[in-house]
Amino acid sequence: MQTHFTEEDLKKPHIREADRVLRSCVHCGFCNATCPTYQLLGDERDGPRGRIYLMKEMLESPEDDTQVTEETRLHLDRCLTCLNCETTCPSGVEYHKLVNIGRAEIERRVPRSLPERTLRYGLRKALVEPARFKALLKLGQTFRPLVPGTLRDKMPPAPVDAGARPEGKRHARQMLILEGCVQPGLSPNTNAATARVLDRLGIGLIPAPEAGCCGAIDFHLNAQEAGRARMRANIDAWWPHVEAGCEAIVQTASGCGAFVKEYGEMLADDPDYAHKAERISALAKDLVEVLRDEDLTGLEVKERRRLAFHCPCTLQHAQKLGGAVDQVLGRLGFALTPVQDAHLCCGSAGTYSVTQPELATQLRDNKLDNLEAGNPEVIVTANIGCQTHLAGANRTPVRHWIEIVDEALA
Repeated sequence: MQTHFTEEDLKKPHIREADRVLRSCVHCGFCNATCPTYQLLGDERDGPRGRIYLMKEMLESPEDDTQVTEETRLHLDRCLTCLNCETTCPSGVEYHKLVNIGRAEIERRVPRSLPERTLRYGLRKALVEPARFKALLKLGQTFRPLVPGTLRDKMPPAPVDAGARPEGKRHARQMLILEGCVQPGLSPNTNAATARVLDRLGIGLIPAPEAGCCGAIDFHLNAQEAGRARMRANIDAWWPHVEAGCEAIVQTASGCGAFVKEYGEMLADDPDYAHKAERISALAKDLVEVLRDEDLTGLEVKERRRLAFHCPCTLQHAQKLGGAVDQVLGRLGFALTPVQDAHLCCGSAGTYSVTQPELATQLRDNKLDNLEAGNPEVIVTANIGCQTHLAGANRTPVRHWIEIVDEALA
């Protein structure tokens, strides 16, 4: 794609990066074929190719260009950032880098209304602190009938009991685990089940309570500097363990895992953190990467339920681990039902299901229809956002896959 940035424009790092990404696009349109929002809306501006054109026009235009409006922002807001387009693209266009730049620019040029700013600020403050989120969740469960429908659907009546968590320090092999921000409140059993399964494999999990939200919520709600501040705080919390020889940093939420793996890239220009961030990203592993590389013959599964696996976009498109969970579950003897259009997003996409509830609900219902076609007993997934969003329909039970493995071993 030809660009028309001035020499003065190209002195700005974000414009140079945008120019590089834009020039790799050959506007073939293959990306539209797998874009969930384009499939629902049929609008070129709600597909990757159209959004790329919108961002190109905005970035090339002067500050006072009246063509850059709230409508431009709407089409960027509707993007799930599922990265299905990157998986499909034959030219290797790094769409996620461009959309990060475009969203920051549109936020600066076209300020949001007070209600929108309030909603986004509230989401950032409510979700990223585990203690605050747990308190708000408990309050919401107490007054559940009064909670707005889009939020009420995301609140499980009561989480599964986490049970006992083994002491990790007794093993020679040690890994850190990111506890997460909403997962301890919504599904505390996920990390506890992870600790029990890894304990059977001779791996101890080290909690780092000083580490908090990975930064993705702030970053994707266009509070990008706040997101980077969280990255630095997590690096500081993990670094003593890294220096002590920690083998990996385990993520049980694929959204967090995808984001932590980008720390090195997003802090590459920070002289104080660039090296450390690169090391943290190299150590970050989704849980399935750990189990995939282990000898699982010692795990005796006593109960095998019929499962349908929903592979989150952050696992299959961002981390390129599509099929990995299916493989591990298959090695353990679980029966997995086939899922049509498994590459499509369920509509959760971080806070998307709150900021774009109509589109998110359509995508969720379509996804559940495909997941339930094989009559599974349980739907399993690898990301707390997807888990909560799908479970909000109150259809087939939805759990994290490691919980099902842990229960089958008990």
